[in-house]
Amino acid sequence: MDRKTLVLPALAGLLAPVLAACGTTPGAPDGGDAIVVGTTDRFVAGSGTPAPFDPAFAYDTGAWNVLRQTVQTLMHIPRGGGRPVPEAASRCEFTDTRSQTYRCVLRDGLTFAGGEPVTAEDVVFSIERVRDIKSDNGTAALLSTVDTVEARGEKEIVFRLTAPDATFPYKLSTPVAGIVSRESYDAGELREGFRVDGSGPYTMTAETDGDRLVRAVFTRNPDYKGDLRVRNDQVELRTFADAEAMGEALASGEIDMMARTMSPEQIRDLQEHPKDGVELTEVPGLEIRYLGFNTEHPSVRDKAVRQAVASVVDRGRIAGKVYGATAEPLYSLIPTSITGHTNAFFERYGEPDRRRAARILEKAGIATPVKLDLHYTTDHYGSATAEEFAALRDQLNASGLFDVTVEGTEWSEYRPAQKRGDYAVYGLGWFPDFPDPDNYIAPFLDEDNFLNTPYVSTAARNQLIPESRRKADRSAAALPFARLQDIVADDVPVLPLWQGKQYVAARTDVNGVEWTLNASSDLQLWELERGTA
Repeated sequence: MDRKTLVLPALAGLLAPVLAACGTTPGAPDGGDAIVVGTTDRFVAGSGTPAPFDPAFAYDTGAWNVLRQTVQTLMHIPRGGGRPVPEAASRCEFTDTRSQTYRCVLRDGLTFAGGEPVTAEDVVFSIERVRDIKSDNGTAALLSTVDTVEARGEKEIVFRLTAPDATFPYKLSTPVAGIVSRESYDAGELREGFRVDGSGPYTMTAETDGDRLVRAVFTRNPDYKGDLRVRNDQVELRTFADAEAMGEALASGEIDMMARTMSPEQIRDLQEHPKDGVELTEVPGLEIRYLGFNTEHPSVRDKAVRQAVASVVDRGRIAGKVYGATAEPLYSLIPTSITGHTNAFFERYGEPDRRRAARILEKAGIATPVKLDLHYTTDHYGSATAEEFAALRDQLNASGLFDVTVEGTEWSEYRPAQKRGDYAVYGLGWFPDFPDPDNYIAPFLDEDNFLNTPYVSTAARNQLIPESRRKADRSAAALPFARLQDIVADDVPVLPLWQGKQYVAARTDVNGVEWTLNASSDLQLWELERGTA
């Protein structure tokens, strides 16, 4: 998804924070026994991102990691992964053999943090609100197969889908399907700023500096009823300008854990030189990085240019030189650990080959060197992104076929510009909404997709994606997914680069660290608790 503020002790007295209390915990206690987690994710409420924590708008990992603590969904992915299980619901199931009618029943006694009951009408309101607002962030695309949603009494919800969709339970486990109150949220307008409330395991107090979130304090919701076991009373999420500042805060004891995003150098240092009182934990990861192309931009409109880029880029050198053991080359949008993966780009282009690229361009009548501007975000995926794009530039320029420049921009400006089509070539990362091959294909190729791309494959949209969703046994969808990966490798609307591993570093007196991030990079703060060093 799209993923993606400074807190330094010396500046604490200079800040003039605005406290936005959410739920029922205005003025949540500061410090004390709270477990403090650092992040380099930045949250800005500005013109391009007016409502970063509204489920109808939020579609990046950092914002979703706030919503998962505060807003319940009908389903959720269980602790160890696997198929979704009920969360706000007591049970959910397809009621037909075509995977086209889905029924859920709410748990007894659910209430929002403000005390009002959670009803089936609130669920209907929440789903229809996302679809009606239809933010250009691509959020509503996850609910694209919903035809109607109906409340039957206080607790029963029935979804009727436009086409069979075996992935629908996964979609109901994402914050897009987060349940919000009809009393607190406007049906047709986004809730701007950092306010968020729901019926989740925590309530949240947000501290801001201007239009940036400085920290979020999550306080246990005593009225929470769901499938999650909450192991602490309070967790504080602090934002940092970069991984170095976050690492210094861990070393000094200012924070208890650092997660997204540690730098490759930090990970390597902790692996080779373990620190007293700090433990590095590797957790499963399904992150991918890729280049996206605005296929209407004159410089890359001809797919021969995109194919030539695919022929020159050396993924192995980028992964090894920039990210070391934390990344490996990726030759498909679907990572190697997901059922249905093929090495479509390797099969199409093989090893990096300047001569092949030259032939492709010559056959298309394209003069060289081709001028390209590569864009990346400076503050969303970690400090190594700049080095990665410098390596890409150098590889392409060394071929003599391209004249490449790179430009970095803060995420708050970068993402809106990318959606508008301002960039010909841009870098993004993807953390899956749910661990299914559909979620590595549909967000890039389906209608109303996350990239807002002008590229259209009618075979993908009208035939192959619907065909894959009809397969209740996901391994049986391998054939349409193989064809989809071949289409991407031939047309190159996106160019996969690498897939990554995830690491968390924490003080040794914090337990549950290994469960804090799941394979989709979902932050599960309820798993943390104080223990014995």
